[in-house]
Amino acid sequence: MLELSLNILDIAQNSIAAGANLIKISIEEDKLRQSMQVKVEDNGRGMPRQTAENATDPFFTSRTTRKVGLGIPLFKMAAEMTGGSFKLESQEGKGTKITALFKTDSLDFVPLGDMGSSLSLLISMNPNINFEYCHKVGKKTFELKSKDISNILGDLPLNLPEVTDWISQYVAQEIAIIHGGVEYEDN
Repeated sequence: MLELSLNILDIAQNSIAAGANLIKISIEEDKLRQSMQVKVEDNGRGMPRQTAENATDPFFTSRTTRKVGLGIPLFKMAAEMTGGSFKLESQEGKGTKITALFKTDSLDFVPLGDMGSSLSLLISMNPNINFEYCHKVGKKTFELKSKDISNILGDLPLNLPEVTDWISQYVAQEIAIIHGGVEYEDN
């Protein structure tokens, strides 16, 4: 994939398909170690041991609509191509956690991309799922919980175009701030 945010979106879709009602996405960037760790954790059905062991094989899928599953294998490959690592932990009835470490100084490092759009899409299309996003750069942290947005909005749906645009722009703005960038101005 052209950006990691699309891999993260795909992994989160797996969590949704597994019946998760809480999906935690965390990104931790370490400029000194030139690394970025991405975790996606859910409270879905989890996978049987054999399924978890085969999940990184592109020719294995639990879906019946196609014969290949590329999301997890591509994410693993993207991490390992940078000299990083990949770990999948899953327990039936408890959920799944995927952790990928990327070496950001590698020529093979794929940029993070547009997390604002990915989160906005996940939240607007799945209003009954609580998404928790945490992004750290050094000592600076940005956190977003879809449950908090929903509580603030009250009866307004999360899939209103104005809300989805705001989520996307807000996430982009806050990520720019923790990177030391300039704040976006409201339009």
